[in-house]
Parts: sequence; C-alpha cells; structure tokens
Amino acid sequence: MTDIAAPTRSWSDSMRAFLHPRAIAMLFLGFSAGVPILLIFSSLSLWLSEAGLSKSAVTMFSWAALGYSFKFIWAPLIDRLPVPILTRAIGRRRAWIFVSQLAIIGAIILMALTDPTAGEWMMWWMALGAVLLGFSSATQDIVIDAYRIESANKELQAMLSATYIAGYRIGMVVAGAGALFIADYYGSTKEAYNYEAWRIAYLAMAGAMTLGLLTTIIIREPNASEGARGEYETSDYLRFLLLFALAVAGFILVRFLTSKDGWGTSISTPLYGGLEGLKTSLVEQTGNKTLASTMIGTLRLFAALAVAGLIGYLGMRGGIANRRMVSESYVEPVRDFFRRYGMGLALLLLALVGLYRISDIVLGVISNVFYQDVGFTKTQIASVSKLFGLLMTIAGGFLGGLLAVRYGVMRILFLGAVLSMVTNLLFILLEQTGPQIAMLYAVIGIDNLSAGLASAAFVAFLSSLTNISFTAVQYAIFSSLMTLLPKIIGGYSGTIVEQSSYSHFFMLTFLMGIPVLLLIWIAGRKLDLKLPEPKE
Repeated sequence: MTDIAAPTRSWSDSMRAFLHPRAIAMLFLGFSAGVPILLIFSSLSLWLSEAGLSKSAVTMFSWAALGYSFKFIWAPLIDRLPVPILTRAIGRRRAWIFVSQLAIIGAIILMALTDPTAGEWMMWWMALGAVLLGFSSATQDIVIDAYRIESANKELQAMLSATYIAGYRIGMVVAGAGALFIADYYGSTKEAYNYEAWRIAYLAMAGAMTLGLLTTIIIREPNASEGARGEYETSDYLRFLLLFALAVAGFILVRFLTSKDGWGTSISTPLYGGLEGLKTSLVEQTGNKTLASTMIGTLRLFAALAVAGLIGYLGMRGGIANRRMVSESYVEPVRDFFRRYGMGLALLLLALVGLYRISDIVLGVISNVFYQDVGFTKTQIASVSKLFGLLMTIAGGFLGGLLAVRYGVMRILFLGAVLSMVTNLLFILLEQTGPQIAMLYAVIGIDNLSAGLASAAFVAFLSSLTNISFTAVQYAIFSSLMTLLPKIIGGYSGTIVEQSSYSHFFMLTFLMGIPVLLLIWIAGRKLDLKLPEPKE
C-alpha cells in the first residue's frame, strides 16, 4: 500500500500525464456524470422552492439521489449481465455506459414534462422522474468508475481523477448555472413562478447529455474489462435478474407499508401507525423532533433493505438464481477486501470512506437555497457559485492530483479534510455580511478550491483500495458508502435550518469533520503510510 503515499513522479512527468488519451477521455465522461446530479439537488431545489414547496419538502427530494448511496446493490448485475447486442458490438463497459446515458436522458425529459404545481399526482411523477434519474445516473457512475480504474495503472489514477473531476464540474455547471440561466431568462422567479421556463431548462439539459453518448461511441473498451468472468448460460443471467427484481419488489413493498400515503392514496397501514407511535415516543423522550424523524426514517430505510436482502438470500437458497454466480458477484468482492486488509483495518477504512465527504455533502444540499435567502439573485448564484466556482474546483482538482502524485495521497487526503471543514465556517460570515458579491466570490472560491483538492485525493485513494478483479463492485461499495450517511442527514438540512438557524447548521457541518481527521491519522499509521514532511 505504500504506493499511494510515496512520491512517484517528477513535476514535469506529472504535468505530461494530463495529456494521456485516457485522461482526456475521462474529461468528457466526467462531464456526462456531472450533468445529472444537480438536476436532483440544487437546480431541482430552486425549481421546487419557486413552485411554493417548503424547505423541508424541497430538501427531502434530495433523497432521490440515494441511488448513488446504494448502487453497490446492483453493481454486480452491471458487472455480470451483458447488454443484448451492444456488449458484443462495443464491449461490456461501453455498452452499459451507453444504456445508462439513454436512461438519464429519458428521466430528465420526464421531469421536464412534469409541473409540480399541477396537483399531487404531478408531484409523484416528479418524484418518479427524480428517482429514475438518480438510479440511471448512479448506474452510469458504476461503469465509468470501473472504466477509469481498468483503463490505466495506479500511477495515473490521480491524474485520471483530476481530469474526471474537471469534466464532472463542467457538467455540474452546465446543469446548475445553465439551468438557472435558462429558467431566469424565460422569466421564472421566486415571486413569479413559471413552469414553462423550467421545462425548457430541463429539456436543454437532456440535450447536453448527448455529448456523453458521443464520447461513449468514440472511446475504446479497456483491455482489463474483458477478463474472465465465468461462463454462464443465458438462463443463469435471467434467473439472476429475476432474483434481483424480487428483492427490489420487497424493498418497495416495505416502503409502501411504512408510508402514510402509499402511491398517492390515503392509506395508513398498521406498520406506519406503529412507527409513528415510536416517533412520538422518541420526541417525548428526546425533545427533538428532527432527531426522532431522522431515526425513524433511517429505520424505515434499513428495514426495507433487510427485507430485500432476506428475499435475495432465500431466493438463492431456493434455487431461483445460480448460487455460484450470486456468490461470485456479491460475496467474493467483500471477502477479498477483508482478506487483503484484515477485519480491523478494513472496518477503519470503511468508516473513513463513509465519513470523509460528510461536511461538504450535508452543506451542499441547501447551499443554493441559502444563497437565495441571503438575498442573491439566481443570476448571481449561477455566475459565482457555478461558473467561478467551477474554475476554482477544477484548479483545486488539478492541484490535488499533482500534490497527491508528488507527496502522497494520504497527506493530501488529510489536508483536504481540514480545508473542507474549516471553509464551512465561512458561510456563517457570509450570512452576517449579507448579499455582498465580493464576499460571495471569496467564500465560493475558497470552498470550491478546497473541495476540488480533497475530491481528487479521495478518488485516487478509493481507486487504490480496489482490486482489479472486482473493480465495479468494490468501487461501487466505496462510493456508495461515501454518500450514504451524508445524504440521509442532508435530507433533513432544511428541517434543521427551520428549527434553528443557518449559523447553527454551518457550525454543525464543521464539527462533523473532526472525527474524519482522526480516522485519516489512524488509517495512515495502520497502513504504515506516514504523512511525510514536505520536500525542500
């Protein structure tokens, strides 16, 4: 493991690595991955806010992106199942990237054709579109991550990470600033909501995804992706898919039975009533409604996952799917990770992965709403937060990639964690100074520079933990774990702000980063990766 910490290249070699064909390809694939996420988070948040939804309802829509946090569940399917005709024609990785990009375009169009103010059923269609977008976008991430790791050796991973992040941020600014500019241009404001403006904005974003389709057609399939996967009959793949579908159905059923309204009907199930009674009891005991709601919401989620897992286990035992295929797909990648690192160190690394981005992600869910509440216009938010912020994030990503190669990943990982938590305190200052554009530039610039640096080091770190034999599944587990807890908490960010204040919320995100520093320090020692002194 010393290779992820020790300096390996000169400055000139590091700079030349950015011109590697795979690094250039990752720039465009990163763009394709970056477009969808803000269409679920900040752009959708502003759309729904202008449509009249409460802050708590707006931020809860961010849960549609939980697909990013649970993509490890269907990553083995993506790793195993061939795409009819396409896999044979263009290769396993490219085929799945292409299919996921088509699904993303379809989901964005569905959202564009849905007016959230047109009634309760329209809200359900909007939620369905957001969930489909989260699922298809997470699927695209699974395959792009596998493509990136399989297409180059570990020495180039930091550079591929930097160019991927650059493209990702460009995609985000197109979906963020671009969508806001279009909606603003066609006349939608907080005071005068205009659905047509947002419809045009989202249709334009669907059009932007065609760049990803063109990239997938042009690039070459990595040689590593054609390794041995075991020979199975077509019936084995179909049975595997059937078992997965049954597990998903179990998940949906539990979510339905523990929800008040089901699919838009006024049905209150006994399970829902029991959980509501438990929430009432927790509120009485803790005096904190937000904490109680978070605990019950998490319980609902994990109960549904447990049922889905039980169905999968029983189905495998009952012969619905090929047991060897299921074991190779789900069990072996996990067993390999714990075998390589040992139980104690493996759990420590998983804790680090799960908490590293918590400060940034939790704050990011409500950041656009915060800017608007401070008094900035959508045009100002787009030009500073998205355009200027993009440049600073790209600069931070390239800087993080260079420093990670030169001085080691763990050192830059620690630096990134410090900067990520400290820069959150700047938002308190921004709230106090009010809508001063110079202060917005300063806060956004420093915050995005540190985020880009941290992200480049973190992606390289995750890549180094992955075994090339289980690329898609192991990286999907890491990246899913990275966002799971932050997104669950982020869904309540609006509620936290409504019940306290923005200042208290930003201070909370700062405190969340403290345990991360301790985990990095311990992990560095456990891996025998000391944080070296800077070279003269």
